[in-house]
Amino acid sequence: MLIQGAQERSVAPAGEVGTARPWRTRLIWGSIAVAVVVLIAGQLMAVHINALGPLTSLSWDYVGRPKSATTPWAGFLLALIGVSWNVRVRALAAAVGIDVVFVIIRAIEGRLFTVGNGPTIVLTALAVIAAVRWTGARRETALRTIALGALLILATKVGEIWLDITAWACPTVLDPYAELADHALGNPSWLVGQALDAAGPVPLGVVRWVYFELPVAAIVVAAWQLRGVTAGIWPRHYLVRTFLTLGVVGPLFYVVFPVVGPVLAFGPEGQGFELADVWPNIVPALPSSVDSMPFDGITPRNCMPSLHTAWALSLFIHSRRGPLWLRWGGAFWLVCTLVATLGLGAHYGVDLVAGAALCLTVESVLRDPDRGWDRGRAQMVAFGIATFAGVLLCVRFFALPMANYPLPFGVAILGVFAALAFTFYRTWFAANDSVKVDPLSPAQRADDGTARLSPVPD
Repeated sequence: MLIQGAQERSVAPAGEVGTARPWRTRLIWGSIAVAVVVLIAGQLMAVHINALGPLTSLSWDYVGRPKSATTPWAGFLLALIGVSWNVRVRALAAAVGIDVVFVIIRAIEGRLFTVGNGPTIVLTALAVIAAVRWTGARRETALRTIALGALLILATKVGEIWLDITAWACPTVLDPYAELADHALGNPSWLVGQALDAAGPVPLGVVRWVYFELPVAAIVVAAWQLRGVTAGIWPRHYLVRTFLTLGVVGPLFYVVFPVVGPVLAFGPEGQGFELADVWPNIVPALPSSVDSMPFDGITPRNCMPSLHTAWALSLFIHSRRGPLWLRWGGAFWLVCTLVATLGLGAHYGVDLVAGAALCLTVESVLRDPDRGWDRGRAQMVAFGIATFAGVLLCVRFFALPMANYPLPFGVAILGVFAALAFTFYRTWFAANDSVKVDPLSPAQRADDGTARLSPVPD
């Protein structure tokens, strides 16, 4: 964390805190109302298209077979950051115990193994206890991290039905455009797919695990950033905010630019809808024209932009302020995620460029809120939006020229993105010459030894 000036880090006057409470209360209740409306709307839509609704999926987390074993535990562990060690140990033991009971019942009944009921049940109980029995800063901090954990779980439930909606709403996909545009980048999905096949089962298993367990790394980074919240020290900006914002904004473009990925449109998993079974061994020949292609009504159109790339890049960015082990971990997760997105046939190269541009744009909107909307932030956000929109427009309207003239288009796309990355670094990192210290060290405490309550940078 960065050292702040004494005036900036002083505790807010009592009058200011009191005036902020009504606004915060209205925001909390408004957010709860919006969440309830979204969950109900998602459930109604699920009934309409005969899919699994978010409320049904949530009920399975309590008494059925959770759809995801990782997400409930990720949200639960995130919530535990805001409570004391004694409460953490007891809550963790209760969650593990409940999961063990459910696992035994499933084994007796001959059902598939999974976990996730325990953390969902204990997270709910913890929220009730914190709201009813605790008071003051302890209650506020606990409810804040519990809300983050619950929001992560609920956002996943809403995201699942949204993916079903993309398949229902978009009977055709734009994979032929993305495949042609990828010639400008050297057909990276085909190249990395061949390399991963040649590397053998161990590298394949590693990148596959990293790809599907991205929440694990996110919780590690978030836990490091939020480790001081029980002492009243909240960072101004942290990874969870970026993750959730990307999860809201990114999927909107799935219905604008529906794409299913090379392993489905050009590979062995197309279930008869693929144009050709050639991925990753043979790059399709250049056609004389390009058009959208029909696909089934159940496969999510969730490739453009690549949110795995966006999330992994945001994780990498937020790990830069951490210790050496965290920085190396963030770099490892980013590299493995990029390899997996391409090598598993889930994405085209242009998906990754769009996802990375979206990440840098969203991060620039949220980062360092005390800075305000100065010229540097405004330029960076505008540049990011232009880059993101430019990639989508080029793929949609210039796919054939990109394939026929790959060198100039490839240099242009990579050059613009490199300029965007440099602008991001210059805006948020290059000018920062402050000394980094642990926010829980004596240098970050008040004169009387108590932790300061003002937020600190990420």
